[in-house]
Amino acid sequence: MDVARVWPADPADIWVGRQRELAVLAAAVDSLGRGEGSVVWVEGEPGIGKSALAAAGAAAAGEAGWNVFWGTADQLSQRLPLRVVLDCLRVRHKSPDPRSAAIADYLRNHRPGLLAVDDVVYAASEMVQALVDELCATSPTLIVIDDLQWADEASLTVWHRLTLEVGQLPLLLIGTCHRDPRRSSVQELRAAVLRRGGTVIAVGPLTDAEVDELVTGMVGVPPQGSMAPLLAGAMGNPLYLRELVTALRRDRLLANGSAQADTPSDALTEIPPSLVAALSDRLSFMPAGTVELLRAATLLGSEFAVTDLAALLRRPVLELADEVRDAMAAGILTEVDSRLAFRLPLVRQVLYDGMPLAMRAALHLDAAQTLAASHAEALVVAQQLSAAGRSGGDWVRPWLLDAAPALLARAPELAVELLQTEVDEARAHDGEWAALTVALARSLLELGRNAEGVRRARQALVTAAEPASRAEIHWLLARSLFSTGNDDQALETVGRALSGQDLPDVWRARLLASQAMFQRAHTGDLDAADAVAHQALQAGEEAADAFATAYALLSLWMTSSIRRDHLAALDLLDRALDALGAGTGNADLRAFILDGRIFTMQNLDRWPDAEATLLEARASARRLDSRGVTPSITAAVLMYWLGRWDDALGEVSPVNEELAEVTYCGLRERGPALLWHGVAALIAARRDDRRAAADSLSAGLALPMLTAADRENSDFLVAAHALAAEQEGDPHRALSILSTFLHRRPGEMTLVHQWLPDMVRLALAVGDRATAQAALRMCEAEAAAERKPARAGAASSRCAGLFNRDPEALRCSVEHYRAAGPAVELAGALEDLAVVLADRGKVDEARSLLNEAVDLYDGLGAAWDIGRAERRLRALGIRRGVHGLRPQRAALGWEALTPTELKVAHQISQGMSTPKIAETMFLSRRTVQTHISHILIKLSVRSRVDIARQAFHRETGGELLEAQ
Repeated sequence: MDVARVWPADPADIWVGRQRELAVLAAAVDSLGRGEGSVVWVEGEPGIGKSALAAAGAAAAGEAGWNVFWGTADQLSQRLPLRVVLDCLRVRHKSPDPRSAAIADYLRNHRPGLLAVDDVVYAASEMVQALVDELCATSPTLIVIDDLQWADEASLTVWHRLTLEVGQLPLLLIGTCHRDPRRSSVQELRAAVLRRGGTVIAVGPLTDAEVDELVTGMVGVPPQGSMAPLLAGAMGNPLYLRELVTALRRDRLLANGSAQADTPSDALTEIPPSLVAALSDRLSFMPAGTVELLRAATLLGSEFAVTDLAALLRRPVLELADEVRDAMAAGILTEVDSRLAFRLPLVRQVLYDGMPLAMRAALHLDAAQTLAASHAEALVVAQQLSAAGRSGGDWVRPWLLDAAPALLARAPELAVELLQTEVDEARAHDGEWAALTVALARSLLELGRNAEGVRRARQALVTAAEPASRAEIHWLLARSLFSTGNDDQALETVGRALSGQDLPDVWRARLLASQAMFQRAHTGDLDAADAVAHQALQAGEEAADAFATAYALLSLWMTSSIRRDHLAALDLLDRALDALGAGTGNADLRAFILDGRIFTMQNLDRWPDAEATLLEARASARRLDSRGVTPSITAAVLMYWLGRWDDALGEVSPVNEELAEVTYCGLRERGPALLWHGVAALIAARRDDRRAAADSLSAGLALPMLTAADRENSDFLVAAHALAAEQEGDPHRALSILSTFLHRRPGEMTLVHQWLPDMVRLALAVGDRATAQAALRMCEAEAAAERKPARAGAASSRCAGLFNRDPEALRCSVEHYRAAGPAVELAGALEDLAVVLADRGKVDEARSLLNEAVDLYDGLGAAWDIGRAERRLRALGIRRGVHGLRPQRAALGWEALTPTELKVAHQISQGMSTPKIAETMFLSRRTVQTHISHILIKLSVRSRVDIARQAFHRETGGELLEAQ
């Protein structure tokens, strides 16, 4: 990558004090050279020297030949998602690095249709993080973000996630920030840096002695006499001091060697005592045309394109050459890549603040109109409109309607702000008001701001005349109502839309498909839902609409799955994938279908096929640059049942804690978040890590359960909650919690059979045979519903064996799990069979089965299950015996690594980046990061370099790394 070696801030030419701060940065740079990453947070007031300190670190890294990136945030960048990190990493359309160009092209070409608007930002964030991973694989990398207090939220999120990776990568992050940032997100980021062992450098004012030293270094002699009060007014701020001394020297009031008491005091008092005056004075010596150019440039932010500046001034680019050269010669502007930037942000602030508010607003509006006329990027125009803070007049509305889709993809909050302003200004009877209200309603609903979105959508429906727009608003409104649990209102909205005479065929098909989904969830009447879904399927095929066709087939898949006709369900999913074809459209719908296919393969006991579909889903997500959250959650569930609990936890690691919701065609769903917390809580509880279990359980139980999807995805959370109660010594409460599975609502998907054996065990343990029998009957009903005997049948045999003390029924269950899986169920079935045999006096066989079960539990790390199994058998006089004892897995060293961690360590030793490891091992990048974190802890090392070094010594020492 062609990395710029010039950063906007320069190291100080005269360093006074700051030895401790420089030493901290030098140590961080030295550690980076050894492959050890870190985070340094530099804070202080403007002008105190934060940027100069960061530049010192950048200079040292640049001299070493490493990757160095510098980005600066400002007030105008806050509403542009990822703007700061994209500028920092020089992500440009014409970048010589194909990875950077691919990110820029992705952002430029994305246009939201029916997809969730925040997916593009998330996908781009993932691409940016992958880019950083790959840069670090080639060279130590330093990334500086100056003035983090102004950074947009998406950039702050990327910065936070990079701080979680510095222990795995040769990556040094330096952020500068005002001393007391008001934004809570910035405060939280600072706290996260401290929590993870980062360093905070608080840069304070220079002491009096240091002020004297600085001035002496600049003019040759110590300051005396009338200089003292003037310098005191600078309050120890190096930038203030430098600007004041420079102004004095420029005015010939101070020459080298003459900072003495004989300098006329009245002359010195003519020099402004504040920095603002000093900077203004500095500008007063520049040609008027250059100052005019600089004032115009302040409207564009701290960094800007020359072409935008020329458009703003309504002058050809060539005419600006002399003035730009003067500004650069004066050290006010500097060149950053192919753009210009203010070298001293405070100069820009002085110029900008020097204009009256009313004039600034008018200038921003004029700039917006001029830039729009010159076909500038929509985000640049929108930034000017936002800075104006008021309606832009007649020209803005048609421009905004045309630009809204692109703005919604890149800066959704900014799009909503501008639409809101224009809707409130326009008249209700204007045609533009209706179109703007439709666009605003669509934006709000897709952002998940349901209450406001519903209100605006209903306003739009009153005046919207275009049939397709009315249909789309009905569709989005219905989905928003459905996502908040208002099923009846959602159905009413769809019905009203379908009754329209001028409804376009495409929208009729999509609305019918939604109606089938809503009806199933609301009434549980599968036959009625199927009837509507078949209408939707026919309408979608007649309209040649791939989305409606696939969506209707997905509805039919759901009802077939609820009926437990999994073979028919699989056929419907394959037809849906065929309908979508191999194109790049409808990425989220495709992901949802592949997610369903994994689910169906599990229900058919086709576990290898489920894994293969997961790989296909991951490949599709990479190919389409889609968000990929659902595959991670689905992978966690699949890996739980396969007994790959470390991998499952990797999928639900804290790195992903911000993913509280996922989106699907404009619908925010909590279901995946419930699964997210439920899987983590259940694994932690079974491993007897009660603190971690309680944290995940608390987070999951705090989420509201409003929809059928919420209830269908809460089963892991319910199981974890019950296990927590059992661990607290309250089996009755545990049984009560599990008993919620006996009350599944009509038409709901939940696979209760996988939890019913534990309910039978608990019920029998507390003497509640009625509840045990109810659980058995429900499991038998589940098994009977399976058109092809599979998982429910095995669970039913296990329940019957427990309830009737029938070893043969339990043997059938054990043999099923041995042959078909899932692996996790085998250990429980062996434990139950051992208990029943021990009760019948078959001691040797019971002990052998107990040992096998404990071995399996040990492989999972299921410490609670081991203890429970031993307690159950001990009560019947059975102990494991010497041959059943196994040494515990080591806590540290290579012996502590799991098979997956060994594979990851081997890949690291081969010099592979995190994205490449993820691609090779068919894992998500986040899961690989989690494994690397575990490896670092277990090997007691600090960096990937150390992992590679230890792996090399291990291999060359004859202990070849076995990545099985």
